[in-house]
Amino acid sequence: MLDMRSARCTRLEAGGAWALRFPAKPALKFVAVLRGQCWITLQDEQPYRLEAGDTFLLTNAPPYVIANDPRKLPEDGIALFDWAHSDVAHYGGAETVLLGGAFVFHAGNAQLLLDALPPLIHIPAQDPAAAVLRGTLEILDGEIRSTRIGSSLITHRLADILLVQALRGYVALHGNDGTGWIGALADRKIGAALSLMHGDIGHRWTVGELASAVGMSRSGFALRFKDLVGAPPLDYLLRWRMQVAREALRRNEGSVASLAAQLGYASESAFGNAFKRVLGRAPKRYWSSSVPAAVTAAGT
Repeated sequence: MLDMRSARCTRLEAGGAWALRFPAKPALKFVAVLRGQCWITLQDEQPYRLEAGDTFLLTNAPPYVIANDPRKLPEDGIALFDWAHSDVAHYGGAETVLLGGAFVFHAGNAQLLLDALPPLIHIPAQDPAAAVLRGTLEILDGEIRSTRIGSSLITHRLADILLVQALRGYVALHGNDGTGWIGALADRKIGAALSLMHGDIGHRWTVGELASAVGMSRSGFALRFKDLVGAPPLDYLLRWRMQVAREALRRNEGSVASLAAQLGYASESAFGNAFKRVLGRAPKRYWSSSVPAAVTAAGT
């Protein structure tokens, strides 16, 4: 649903006294400290110390500065990279080594994930999740510096794995109750209910039926679901159906009538009313605006 793409992964080696600024990026960015120590400073925030083995994620990455001395005037970090020839940049030495990458999403669905995450997720080196990340980071680092066939493909796949591992670490650090719908997926009973809804999206689920299926009382299930997911069960199901419908229309996958039947609506008009209520315009209008884009993309 997110149509996620991992962008280029890079390695930065720095030594001496240094401070480097990086621009805002409308994406989810990760940086791992492989060696040394440094500070990260987000816009209008106090410097945050990072140690070797630490990993962090930046949501809708704002402008930030990485430095071994946060008082030093920062230079342009992007200008260090020779993008046409290498994914490795050097500044004065290699006492500190950082590994970075970003994930970009289709704009229509990006907020599904980004709204569930804080601006900065820090997974410290001593956390059990960091030990899992280290294995992936070591392989990723080797591929970034490699000239072997398929290295670009492997780095993209490893970046995807790294994101999932980091999100697992985030949930483990903060618990299911503090991480929105991401944590809800890890909850034994609410996660099972979400799987039921996702697995049979066209079924006319009731709160009582879902509660019974996961072994909870109706009221207890409804309260727990809303606490974790942030919306009542049937409100969530409605919004999820409309996200699925929007994605299908964007990809030109089936007619409005077939989507209505697939998503459990007795009529095209009932589906259309629900779509407009959640997404602000009728599905046929969305479909007509999406088809030209799909045709153009297919022809390029």
